[in-house]
Amino acid sequence: MTPPLAAVAAAHQQLNDVLTDLTDAQVAQPTLLPGWTRGHLLAHITDAARARARVVEHALRGKHVDMWIPGERDAIIETTASRTAAEHRAAVAEHAGHLDEVWAGVDDWSLPGFTSAVFTRWREVWIHLVDLDLGVRPADWTADFSCHAVDFLQARLPTGVAAVATDLPRRWGTGVDVSGTVRDLAAWLAGRDAATPPVFAAALPDLGPWPANPQF
Repeated sequence: MTPPLAAVAAAHQQLNDVLTDLTDAQVAQPTLLPGWTRGHLLAHITDAARARARVVEHALRGKHVDMWIPGERDAIIETTASRTAAEHRAAVAEHAGHLDEVWAGVDDWSLPGFTSAVFTRWREVWIHLVDLDLGVRPADWTADFSCHAVDFLQARLPTGVAAVATDLPRRWGTGVDVSGTVRDLAAWLAGRDAATPPVFAAALPDLGPWPANPQF
């Protein structure tokens, strides 16, 4: 499977664009993730890029390192969440850009975890762009990303329920149809507000747990 490097770089650019006019007051405001301010979420997005780049750089030298040691992730988020808007903008751009550069230098994508990490980052950036509550909505997701998100999240569908796109010739699963645009299906499966809720014969069914993400 070819990793979507250009698509991830485009998502990073979208993130940079969204942060252009971010203010210090907005940094301290809540996101759509309970208990997290924008500062916390930006700290997470930034450090996930730093940690992934570090894992890849070591792997290319034949060394294995974990993304974080126990407790490190949360400690870094708490420490850096209070950055100013300008500091967050600079940190996001620096570490996302560095991750793009590191991935661009990979020749062997068969190395364990390399390809899945790119897809994980793709989901991370686009979904958290919505969570930041700065104007990006699932309707702004690309069709390619939305299809990938449904591919990944279809494991959340209950037995006997299928997701059917009304704007693309795509169907996921078997059984009674939940139908909607691919962006609305992706939003529903990701637990975010769809522009138009998907249609089901009754109330939308409860979803199963989020599939496990590879560590890196």
